[in-house]
Amino acid sequence: MGVLVTVFLPLSLAFIMLALGLGLTVEDFRNIARRPRAFAAGAFAQLIVIPAIAYLVVIAFGIAPELAVGVMILALCPGGATSNMLTRIGQGDVALSVSLTGVISLTSAVTVPIMVAFFAWHFMGVDAPPVDVTRLALTMFAITVIPVVLGMVIKRMVPAADRFERVAVMIAGVLFVVIIVAAIAVNWTILIQSLPTLGPAIVTLIVVLLASGLAIARAAGLSRAQATALAVDTGIQNGTLGLTVGALLAVAELQSPFALPSAVYGVLMYVIGVPFVLWRRMAARRG
Repeated sequence: MGVLVTVFLPLSLAFIMLALGLGLTVEDFRNIARRPRAFAAGAFAQLIVIPAIAYLVVIAFGIAPELAVGVMILALCPGGATSNMLTRIGQGDVALSVSLTGVISLTSAVTVPIMVAFFAWHFMGVDAPPVDVTRLALTMFAITVIPVVLGMVIKRMVPAADRFERVAVMIAGVLFVVIIVAAIAVNWTILIQSLPTLGPAIVTLIVVLLASGLAIARAAGLSRAQATALAVDTGIQNGTLGLTVGALLAVAELQSPFALPSAVYGVLMYVIGVPFVLWRRMAARRG
């Protein structure tokens, strides 16, 4: 199990982030200047609204302290390649989704460790595991920021990068499924005990976040395509990063309540997210 968490999980996340970087260009970041209102609305949703709603859901459902920390870890994670893919299916603004994913992913190496330490202390007090913020930040930088930047460099420098991107995205999807299944399998006992509360809480979280994304987009006066992108990036988080941080917080143990919410979320986000984007797709076609 130690090898799974200390080697396979970080390397898998790094590869997934590399695949994300292969889909990014400098032009994606320039889009921020061209559409500052849409990006500001998305950043507000990612950095403020998602953690606030997750906190309210944890309190409302009376989630156990360790699982509560796991839910907050998930809420602090940025979107991932999945949000970009679902935005495309829903005929949303893919450039906006990619820009949000890229920038928030890069900043998460700083924001996530600090906030994880805070919420661990908030929910668990003296029972909280020790969080070395600097070490966690450096680890996240190594397995998220560096692969994203490397992917962007490869895309720019290697002519055949587009073909490799398609293969990398498929491999990343397989790795994601393997990680989710492994996390659920090793946490099966905890899952069965907590599912009556954790399951409805995660479902509620996803539904409320998707609706909140649409509401924020409407308040900001965004287009239909931008609203779809913002809603998806608000409701769909990087579950693999949540699993990795949760495992690292448990001193390299995938069998951890800190990782379990992200594992459950990794399944439910498709159950809820796919019908949502299909609904947005049909709405876009009707005009």
